Amino acid sequence: MKKMIVKGGQKLSGEVTIGGAKNSTVALIPAAILADTPVKFDTVPDILDVHNLMLILNSLNVTSHFNHGELEIDPTNIKAAPLPGNTIRSLRASYYFMGALLGRFGEAMVGFPGGDNIGPRPIDQHIKGFKALGASVEEKKNAVHITTGPDGLQGARIFFDLVSVGATINVLLAAVKAKGTTIIENAAKEPEIVDLATFLNNMGAHIRGAGTDVIRIQGVDCLRAKNTHTIIPDRIEAGTYLAFAAANGNGVWIKNVIPEHLDPFIAKMQEMGVHLQIDEDKIYVPGGDLLAPITVKTAPFPGFATDLQQPLTPLLMQANGRSTIIDTLYPERIKHIPEMQRMGGRISSKDGIITISHSTNLKGATVNASEIRAGVSLLGLALMADGTTVIEHADHILRGYDRIVEKFRNLSVNLQVITESADVSR
Repeated sequence: MKKMIVKGGQKLSGEVTIGGAKNSTVALIPAAILADTPVKFDTVPDILDVHNLMLILNSLNVTSHFNHGELEIDPTNIKAAPLPGNTIRSLRASYYFMGALLGRFGEAMVGFPGGDNIGPRPIDQHIKGFKALGASVEEKKNAVHITTGPDGLQGARIFFDLVSVGATINVLLAAVKAKGTTIIENAAKEPEIVDLATFLNNMGAHIRGAGTDVIRIQGVDCLRAKNTHTIIPDRIEAGTYLAFAAANGNGVWIKNVIPEHLDPFIAKMQEMGVHLQIDEDKIYVPGGDLLAPITVKTAPFPGFATDLQQPLTPLLMQANGRSTIIDTLYPERIKHIPEMQRMGGRISSKDGIITISHSTNLKGATVNASEIRAGVSLLGLALMADGTTVIEHADHILRGYDRIVEKFRNLSVNLQVITESADVSR
């Protein structure tokens, strides 16, 4: 287990460059096994999830090499195999191997995925999509076993009962190798899905409509990579730094961003009174603004991202009044609240509504990072608090934030990550 040690009272200043999108990367890596050639990605975030996915690739006899943001994957000698249970349980996105293996081999056996504990995230829509494509799905010893008949996967019309990023990606990965045309209706529209479709289309797939609620996929027999795929910037990482810079900064440039991907978040910051300078691919956040309280309600893209409601919280504690958050997607995403209360944060939750009030007496404490976004929100609050904060289970934060220690140090922040038995910084 890793711990993050944060000295409070530190102001962010300077510039930070955003890495590739975690939520794209964890779909693109499984997608790479559909290729008949080696695949190259750049701007890959250096996060634990990437290294865990590489372990899964290794179990399939797929070689991979990661160096300074560049990742090469060679699936040409891939072998079908059940995926390793321990690694599967370490991250939710491992379930994308269901669709990728089904598309590649017509069969997949994947353990039930793990990842962040933020409330129920069922895979019933994934299974519905696989069955519509002609697959049989059964549970065997805490694993999902998916098979196809002699005719393989067949294109179909699939209507999701609810908008699901995971199901949209998983069915897309299978359908790209199915015979005929698949139409996904009520599809998720996140930029990461567009990024995945772009990657697959550049290898010869025929996918139209990504980024809308109807996606059409014409199955193909072969996918061949010709160029390195550059992963889009991580809008959640960008939003996190924007919020922290506004809450506790002396002027910060956030570089390598796509502002349009952050429209709902930027709109809320501006509603609070944060004066942002928005350029084509970077945003400047000044310090010292007088902030107003706001109401936030999460929604699927292009609405306010659920992954940003917790990182926004430290900024809301700087507002002069009471703000509210309603997370319509994951109402149980509240495990950061008792930890923030331990630090003096005026925050509570009742009947699905999170209430945040102006907080002036923040004190360092030992707190627990229960998942990625909850953990990073504690980091943001620790920077504003008096004294030193120790964030236990900081591995969660490292799962989702590219080179976070290096980046915060470049913003003039004293931050360390140590193990329980060694004082070795990451």
